[in-house]
Amino acid sequence: MTEGQTENATNDTPTITAAKKISLRGAVFIGIGSMVGAGIFALFGEAGTIAGAAVWVLFLVGGIIAELRGYSFSKLGARYPSAGGMIDWIVRGYGSGLFTGGVVMLGYFSIIIVTAMVAVSFGNYAVDLFLGPDAPAIWVNIFASAIVILLTFINSIGAETVTRAQTAVVSIVLVVLTGFAIAMLLQVNPALLSPADYPPMSNILASVALTFFAYLGFGVIAFTGGDLENPKKNMPRAMYISLDFTMALYVALAVGVFGTLTVEEVIANADTALAVAALPIFGQFGYTMISIAAIFATTGAINSQLYASIGATFFMAKEGHLPPVFGLKRRRNKGGTQGLVISALLILLMANLFDVAAIASIGSAVALAIYVLITIAHLRMAGETGASRAILVLALIATSVAILLFAWYTLRTEPELFAILVATIILAWVAEAVWRAISKRRLEVTEPPAA
Repeated sequence: MTEGQTENATNDTPTITAAKKISLRGAVFIGIGSMVGAGIFALFGEAGTIAGAAVWVLFLVGGIIAELRGYSFSKLGARYPSAGGMIDWIVRGYGSGLFTGGVVMLGYFSIIIVTAMVAVSFGNYAVDLFLGPDAPAIWVNIFASAIVILLTFINSIGAETVTRAQTAVVSIVLVVLTGFAIAMLLQVNPALLSPADYPPMSNILASVALTFFAYLGFGVIAFTGGDLENPKKNMPRAMYISLDFTMALYVALAVGVFGTLTVEEVIANADTALAVAALPIFGQFGYTMISIAAIFATTGAINSQLYASIGATFFMAKEGHLPPVFGLKRRRNKGGTQGLVISALLILLMANLFDVAAIASIGSAVALAIYVLITIAHLRMAGETGASRAILVLALIATSVAILLFAWYTLRTEPELFAILVATIILAWVAEAVWRAISKRRLEVTEPPAA
């Protein structure tokens, strides 16, 4: 709980008082900052190996799916504002069984995976900017670990500090990237974007799940519900503004990068492709500016995800899905919890053991699976939220197709990665079952509404 929240005497669910901490603008900056930092600086090379110059199509399709997801999330967030975000909705939709616990645990895993991937991306750009491309690889881990530790401290202070830091960071990023996108669009080489050179459409669509990773940050907005001013009105606004702007920026940058560099050049500079694309237009100055923007963007994304981990772990500990230590406050009347610290440790472990591509693919697939399950739960609660069942079904179909295509492509081309994905999903239910057996705690959760 953050300052301004009290606990209802008859229910453990936090009740929000009049003292709010996050405005509409703050929620928008948290959403944009999390999305922009999570993918645009790290995924061009990986996406280019699969879709070639058609990466802009991936960002467009991924954005449309994210918009459908945003509709569902905004309705749920307006009706059930909570610091627990999507985890709260899962519990409401499915009750308190082992299935629910596994889904909730999987959702927590996705937060850890996404944040770890962004931390590695931060490390790559920091090393390239400060030490040069020939620096030992260990420096990527050092920089990634340092930024996670620093932002964990900032998030331990409270929601107001998070919002102020996020607004400053994202403002710098948006100014640089918007100007850069406009400059590239004015000088693109149409021949480099010719559809005749695109790979088969099946390959393009199969990689939508990968680029969808770049939109995962919009889910962080769901966790602002406990601190957001007038969530019924501002939750949908924050979702749509964040997603619309981010999708336009992603498509413009994808067109600009692949209209400036060949696919081979993008793949060869996978970790810093956006900065390399600045060289033909702005020279070394442009390269440096994009690298600085990347550092700020990834910082904003990590900041947002760590903020989400506070609400997620507090809610999970309250409902019995995690040990009570995760929900303990570290400082009175402040936003941090022990769950934040434990989450940071898990992020550090993940960031130092996995490569960016593997983390991105697994994180995206896990998140898509969670979104499918949330949509199914939302269909049960549509009468409460006032959501259109037709739009929810469309979102369910689009997300399911993206997962199935990704699974098929991954199983065919990278069976070991598919095995890791399956193991991650199984681990979520194993962890939940083990904790239930150890704790023997009877969960007290909101029962789902009648179907």
